[in-house]
Amino acid sequence: MPRQSHAKPGPEAAEPVGPAPEQAGSSPEPVDPAPPEPAVAEAKPAVAEAQPAVAEAQPAVAEAQPAVAETTAAQPTAAQPTAVESTAVEPAGAEPAVEKRPADLGEADALVQTPPAEALSGIERLTAALSRLRETIGSTAYPLVMPSSEEAQRVGTALVTQLDDYLLPRLARLDAPLLVVVGGSTGAGKSTLVNSLVRTPVSMAGVLRPTTRSPVLVSNPADLPWFQQGQLLPGLVRTREPSNDATALQIVSAPALGAGLAFLDAPDIDSVVDRNRKLAAQLLAAADLWLFVTTAARYADAVPWELLTTARLRGTVIALVLDRVPAEAAAEIATHLQDMLNVRELGAAPLFVLPETRLDGQGLIGEDVIAPLHDWFGRLAADSSARAAVVRQTLDGALLSLGPAVTGLADAADEQARAAKALGDRVTAAYRTGRQTMADGLRDGRLLRGEVLARWQEFVGTGEFLKTLESKVGQLRDRFVSALTGRPMPGRNLQVALESQLVTLLRAIAADAAEQAYAGWQAHPAGAALLEPELQRPAADLPQRADRLVRDWQQWVLGLVREEGAGKRVVARGAAYAVNGAGLAVMIAVFTSTAFIPTGLEVAAGAGSAVAAQKVLEAIFGDQAIRTLATQAREDLLLRVGKLLDEEAARFTDRLAAVGLDEQPGARLRQAAADVETARTELALTGSAT
Repeated sequence: MPRQSHAKPGPEAAEPVGPAPEQAGSSPEPVDPAPPEPAVAEAKPAVAEAQPAVAEAQPAVAEAQPAVAETTAAQPTAAQPTAVESTAVEPAGAEPAVEKRPADLGEADALVQTPPAEALSGIERLTAALSRLRETIGSTAYPLVMPSSEEAQRVGTALVTQLDDYLLPRLARLDAPLLVVVGGSTGAGKSTLVNSLVRTPVSMAGVLRPTTRSPVLVSNPADLPWFQQGQLLPGLVRTREPSNDATALQIVSAPALGAGLAFLDAPDIDSVVDRNRKLAAQLLAAADLWLFVTTAARYADAVPWELLTTARLRGTVIALVLDRVPAEAAAEIATHLQDMLNVRELGAAPLFVLPETRLDGQGLIGEDVIAPLHDWFGRLAADSSARAAVVRQTLDGALLSLGPAVTGLADAADEQARAAKALGDRVTAAYRTGRQTMADGLRDGRLLRGEVLARWQEFVGTGEFLKTLESKVGQLRDRFVSALTGRPMPGRNLQVALESQLVTLLRAIAADAAEQAYAGWQAHPAGAALLEPELQRPAADLPQRADRLVRDWQQWVLGLVREEGAGKRVVARGAAYAVNGAGLAVMIAVFTSTAFIPTGLEVAAGAGSAVAAQKVLEAIFGDQAIRTLATQAREDLLLRVGKLLDEEAARFTDRLAAVGLDEQPGARLRQAAADVETARTELALTGSAT
């Protein structure tokens, strides 16, 4: 005969330790006394009235992690009615229980069965707010690599899943059958327990691990339509046959199970198969009530306690089964487990102890052993008010826990926005420095050195020309015009030198800016993930674009001179020669300080040449016109350089824009969560506004 363990069966039956839930009803009715309490129960700790663990609100995420629980561990205790009180029965061997009814239960019945117009509108408002929150969470991305991004993506996905799997469908049907998700560690006997509760093998059990690969949902035939519709857990495909597909949900009919209650046998929470663990967490987040199964050998494992803590923080109603307990150690183990529950504020959860026992021919636990747990669920199935209280308790706790969870998402979204701004600022600073370098280069005379200086002196003449420059402005004008009108196009060497000098400066500026922006991003975790090696240097076509920029600017300056000199006799007479020569002089003037007064480095760079350019232009156009021409030419050059550097900076900023960050995502998340909390408070599912 199959055995659940190697121990001999004893007279002890499954016994709840601590408070067993009381049945709620409209009027007191006695409960048949159970068999006398076994001796082992005497050594078990007495616990006060059963109450749901509803301490702090916590994000109801699909995969519970310690870090998630810590985010709201300091939240104030929520003053909520004790849902389990309304579903409880007295322990076996106790005096017949007098049924109790929470003060708000009448209101709850109205909500569940015949909601008035104002309550219905409250449900509609809450549903609309939840839908907006779901859309906001789903549309918020965390693409930048930051310390909080991976956790935010996980929590966001889990919240969307819980909204789809449980909150929205449950809110739409408060009177739908209560779903009990049976969860626990590998080999805890979950499938055997479910089979035993419905008195027929409905979920595969065996010695191979993991056994449960796809979940099995067992319900009364009358409740099958609700679970087959797919509103609850819509991502799972309904099937009538056993399956190893993690996306399948096997639906099984069990006439022995009372209507209004269903069991869902979930995969192992600590399965070696990753998809099984994720599915188990997802199913537990969709439970109205957790039936948590552990064993005498595994009850202190860390993973179960992490999930139990998450369930407590989200207000889920919990019951526990301690399975396969040796008779000689039952009292000691039960006492220790109860102490652990008390420390974690789970002491109010009903605890049922199942001794080591033989299984019958169908692999079921004996009816005498399973009777207390079976009867507890039987009374829950028979009492619609009790079921409604459990549903409202868990639903309200899950809704309350959304606030802290979404706040964490909003903080992570704000961190993304701050990171994006920081990266953008680093690029802006790098290329702003490049613009400043160009402006400084036009003021400090560095462009008048070397080849440009030699070609300019060659162009206007040296020696006697410079010596007599100040006293012979009129002669200079005639000499200059004569040269322009009687010779081939002058200043070609000067024009080439100017172009080469400007292009060289532009390339150096772009290279420095790219290197500075690259280093700035490399030092930032989000920026480093966006970088590619080619960003460390200017774009491959920068030299060609810089050449084109300088040539276009030179042509623009010539056009400016032509327009300004249209009425000047000396320029008109020289036609293209005069325009080209004057244009080159304007370009030289651009490379000096304002008002052409040579100071500092400009003197070292060749002040005489700068003064020569100024005097030549003044002789032709006049003092004020020259200042205007030079200023316009300088501003236009800086504008063109700025556009070129913007194009270079866009190689960085386009990558940043491509990640698709929304504007103020944190504010949108907080507002959506606040709307849900307002609607939840107004509806008061548990009869309390807290």
